[in-house]
Amino acid sequence: MKSRNVLIPVFLILSPFVFGQKISKEKKKIIDALDQKQAAYAETAMKIWDHAEIGYKEFKSCELLQDILKKEGFEVEEGVASLPTGFIASYGSGNPVIGVLAEYDALPGVSQEAVPFRKEREDGTKAGHACGHHLFGTGGVAAAVEVKNWLAETGTTGTVRVYGTPAEEGGSGKVYMARDGLFDDVDVSMYWHAGNQNSVRVASNLAIASVKYRFSGISTHAAGAPERGRSALDGVEAMNHMMNLMREHVPAESRIHYVITKGGEAPNVVPAFAEVYYFMRHPDMRVVKDILERSIKAAEGAAMGTGTTMEYEMTGGSFNILPNRVLAEVMHKNLTIVGGVNYTDEERVFAEKLMTTYKSDGLTPDMAAKVEPFVITEVAGNYSTDAGDVSWIVPMISMSSATWPPGTPGHSWQAVAAGGTSMGVKGMMVSAKTMAMTVIDIFKDPSIVEEAKAELEERRGKDFVYEPILGDREPALDYAGEH
Repeated sequence: MKSRNVLIPVFLILSPFVFGQKISKEKKKIIDALDQKQAAYAETAMKIWDHAEIGYKEFKSCELLQDILKKEGFEVEEGVASLPTGFIASYGSGNPVIGVLAEYDALPGVSQEAVPFRKEREDGTKAGHACGHHLFGTGGVAAAVEVKNWLAETGTTGTVRVYGTPAEEGGSGKVYMARDGLFDDVDVSMYWHAGNQNSVRVASNLAIASVKYRFSGISTHAAGAPERGRSALDGVEAMNHMMNLMREHVPAESRIHYVITKGGEAPNVVPAFAEVYYFMRHPDMRVVKDILERSIKAAEGAAMGTGTTMEYEMTGGSFNILPNRVLAEVMHKNLTIVGGVNYTDEERVFAEKLMTTYKSDGLTPDMAAKVEPFVITEVAGNYSTDAGDVSWIVPMISMSSATWPPGTPGHSWQAVAAGGTSMGVKGMMVSAKTMAMTVIDIFKDPSIVEEAKAELEERRGKDFVYEPILGDREPALDYAGEH
């Protein structure tokens, strides 16, 4: 069940019915074509899994995806929005313009082999695809290629556009693209995400601001001449104390979390430099902006009180998602046609072993084959994504597919392990098929675009003017450090 055993495609029987749903010849052709190409896309996804490149360092990963798109006849523009690993690939002409988002960054500190027990990779790789973005980007490309083939075969007017979006894990790559107007002519956007179930939901999430606060003081011998020193770490700790007091005086849905990334070198040396890294979240980006401003005041006060100086860097910031029911209904209908993920006996054994390593009471591997009911909820999901900004500019929809066994937590070694197997690839292909079919439905029915745009305007308000949380700062290309 290691990452190399993922190249066996699974073909559907030749029938007008798929998973009990009647399907058109057109959509059946899409499903069959992607089944036949599963091995090739699996190879690409596993190469990206192997590379495990962190935000704004995904040079090999984005090159792999660009190469596929170039060979398929897409026009590729590299380095967009001042992002060295960002790109846009387009095929076709005229409207509608449908954007498919593709991510490919890994997370630092979650090195893991594709085995159902904790084992770091032996090749020295420190990062890992604990959020499944190796599958995310590859699946989006796979969907776009099939849409391209359909456009060419049918002579349909329209444009399919792949957005290669780096550094979702804290770097806000899509926000810089949005700020540069790269989505302004898009009619509909969509993406999928790795997960532990197959679902389409009409739901929002948490807006976020991420900031590094850097304090500078005066170094001296902590025992011999402490009165001469001014501790940068004192500045960090004073700020953290004020922020922790502030938790009582922010809306209950807020989330504030931090790590001290630099606290000094030795106890007997007063730290001349210290850094603390904050994430601040809430379901409404306006509240996030307010908490951000208060945190800056807290940092300034901490510096004044400790005799240090402070500067801060916005490493990222993104809006909450504006859901779109019109698009969600179209995508959910196609997901029910495609169905979920069916495990082989070998995959089932792997899943069962993995599920013993986390809380999975009441869950079974068979649940990966289920398509969850269509859900509309006002409760925001406790996660953040830079796709939120895109959703305020253009109607957007997303889905999740079971690339991991049921109950697998994201950002975990278990997610890295499962995503490096054939189970991950099968989930990726579920999403690729669903998205390709959804894009074609939108091309064929202009009313979907009109209704989706009307819903977007109603949700955001007619007077909305886009102003990103991170302002006019340049991309923080080194926000994740070296891994």
